[in-house]
Amino acid sequence: MELGPAVFLLVGLGNPGDRYRGHRHNLGWDAVVGIVRRCGLAEGRERFRGIFGDGQVEGRRLMWLLPTTFMNLSGEAVGEAVRFYKVEVGRVVVFHDDLDLELGRLKMKIGGGHGGHNGLRSIQQVLGTAEFVRVRLGIGRPPVGVDPARFVLQPFEPHERGLADEVLECLPGALPWILDHDFGRALNHCVRQRRPL
Repeated sequence: MELGPAVFLLVGLGNPGDRYRGHRHNLGWDAVVGIVRRCGLAEGRERFRGIFGDGQVEGRRLMWLLPTTFMNLSGEAVGEAVRFYKVEVGRVVVFHDDLDLELGRLKMKIGGGHGGHNGLRSIQQVLGTAEFVRVRLGIGRPPVGVDPARFVLQPFEPHERGLADEVLECLPGALPWILDHDFGRALNHCVRQRRPL
């Protein structure tokens, strides 16, 4: 099926509020904030149960959303925006932390399971499909004996923050290829930027 006019929605998963700022589980949120700043998109406002903004990037209408529903209900915010703007599911791009990738690694794909990630689970349930784009941002597994649920709700250690930031810094430049589903070129851009993958 051919997609309609180029309207995209970037979603940064995380939990709202100062107490969660900089936590591992908020890496997707941080990624979208970085893209908004580097691409010069409009400042966000409260809408769709989140912080929402829009703008133009290389001739494409690009909307962005940071759900403020807390992670487990992220799909409610995403669903409202998708329905209102009639965004094709293949043009929804979700940025999220991933325990199954080591810190500093980055992967992209369309579809797949939620892997226990409550934000992805919620979006899949509300949209009724898993066929949206995921930008997987590695945070690594917790140390032995540490509960993963507790691990993701902790801030990065100082020596870890630099690795996380290096990945975030390459994403604005890779964004046009991500939107085109040309994930190979997007990852190659990050390699050229000497970012860890």
